[in-house]
Amino acid sequence: MLTHENIWHALDRLAASFGYSPSGLAKQAGLDPTSFNKSKRISADGKPRWPSTESISRVLAATGATMHDFLSLIDADATLSGPAAAASRHVPIIGFAQAGAAGYFDEDGYPAGDGWDEVRFPDFDSAAGHPSAYALEVSGDSMQPLYRSGDVLLIEPGAPIRRGDRVVVKTRKGEVMAKELIRQTATRIELKSLNRDHEDRSLASSDIAWMGRIVWVSQ
Repeated sequence: MLTHENIWHALDRLAASFGYSPSGLAKQAGLDPTSFNKSKRISADGKPRWPSTESISRVLAATGATMHDFLSLIDADATLSGPAAAASRHVPIIGFAQAGAAGYFDEDGYPAGDGWDEVRFPDFDSAAGHPSAYALEVSGDSMQPLYRSGDVLLIEPGAPIRRGDRVVVKTRKGEVMAKELIRQTATRIELKSLNRDHEDRSLASSDIAWMGRIVWVSQ
């Protein structure tokens, strides 16, 4: 039965199935971290507040669960244990600002060192085929309107990169930037800024430490 209590219990069980608290699940889905707090489930005038269809849709997209998985948790005091719960995996994550510091990447742009946290991502084909994929959490407004503070970008090092792809680039001086690849030759790389308040960049290939393709974003 679709009661207010059972819907919220299903969200709580879904979060637990993927190793999240309710607030952690909300953040992973790109929602306000307080969206699923128990204090938000009843309005100030005492009326039940239901999760929106948009928030449920975002949660399913962030976890890789299906609507059938979600509905199966409404009437059962259980968590997912089959393919849906396995359809995500942990990837290493650091803040975008940290990526410019030494010790987080090897010379080819793969995660290195022990200063990484972990975040859970849907195990879609692109990530599953590249076990070295990692995530960067955006801070600030330099990549708006495309990426906002708190968004998490999944980077696939070593993946083929084509014109028009969105990429993360690290220079040999330690500058890290997210741009769109306009053109790449043997000697230069031309990059388009995601925020038009910032200039496009043209860099010598010898000045680039590494470049990785952005394959997914959690917003």
